Amino acid sequence: MTTTTRPHPTEAGKHTGAEPRRRTTVKSPYPYWFYLPAALVYGTLFLVPTFASFYFSLTRWTLFDHEFIGLDNFRQFFDEPALVKGFTNTIVYAVVTSGLKVVLGLLLAVLLTSRIPARGYLRSVVFFPVLVSTIGVGITFTVLMNPEHGLINQSLGVLGVDGPGWLTDPKWALLSVALVDVWKGVGLATLIYIAGIVSIPQEYFEAASVDGASAFGRFRHIVLPLARPATVTVIILSLIGGLRSFDLIWAMTRGGPGFTSDVIASVIYKQYQAGFYGLSTAGNVVLFLVVTAVIVPLFWFLNRKEVEQ
Repeated sequence: MTTTTRPHPTEAGKHTGAEPRRRTTVKSPYPYWFYLPAALVYGTLFLVPTFASFYFSLTRWTLFDHEFIGLDNFRQFFDEPALVKGFTNTIVYAVVTSGLKVVLGLLLAVLLTSRIPARGYLRSVVFFPVLVSTIGVGITFTVLMNPEHGLINQSLGVLGVDGPGWLTDPKWALLSVALVDVWKGVGLATLIYIAGIVSIPQEYFEAASVDGASAFGRFRHIVLPLARPATVTVIILSLIGGLRSFDLIWAMTRGGPGFTSDVIASVIYKQYQAGFYGLSTAGNVVLFLVVTAVIVPLFWFLNRKEVEQ
C-alpha cells in the first residue's frame, strides 16, 4: 500500500513560488437594513417637524393657509412683556430643580446603597413618584397646598406655624412648583446614582477601610469622583427637563398668579391658545435654541473635565 502526503500550503508555496491564497471576507449589507425602521421613525417624528417648525416660525399660518412674514414673529415674541419674566423663571426653575435633584439624589443613593434594613422597599418608595402621572401629581398637590383647606397648611397650623399661600403668593408660587417637581423627579436621579455607586469596585472601599478612612472620607475620595458620570447624566437630564418644563406648572398655577410662575413653554402655550400659531411656533424655536445653547456647551464642558481627570 502506498500513501500520499499533501504538502503543507506554506511548503507548497516555497517550492512553487506561488503565494498561498488569502481569504477575502465580503461584508454583507443585510444588517444595515435594521437601521432603516429607526431612521424612518426618527426622521418622521423629529427631523421633519423640526425643520418644518423653523419654516413656519417665519410665517403667519393657520391650518389651511400661511403667509411668509420673515422675522416679524420673533420681533413680536421678544416684545411680549411676559417673555422676560418667563425666561427668568425658566432659568431659575431649571437651576433650582436640577441642583436639588443632584444633591438629594446623591445623598439618597448613598443611603440606599448602605446596609440599612428594608433597603429594597425604600428604593421602591423613592422611585414610585416617577411612575405617577405629572398631571395627577399637579392636581393632588394643588389640593394639598390650598392655603385655607390644604393638608399641608392644616398640619403646620397644628404646630403653631402659619403656612403661606403656596400657589397664590407670588413669592412662593414658582418655588412651590419646583419643590413638587423635585419630589417627583428625585427618584430617577437616585436610581442613576445607585447604578453609578454599585459599579464602583468594592476593593476601593476595602482599601480605604484598611487605611482607616472615615465614612465621609470614603464618600469624598471614592464615591464623588467615581460617580462623576452619573452626576453628569443627572445634571444634563434635569436641566433639559427644567428648561422644557410646562405640564406641572400649567396643572398647578397656569403661570399665575399673574405672570409670576410663567415659563417660556407656558408663554408659548398662551400664544397658541390665543390663535397666534406663527408666534407660538417662533417661541418653540426660541425654546429649542435656548435649550441647545445651554445643554451642548455644558455637556462638552462636563465631559471634557471627566476626560482630564
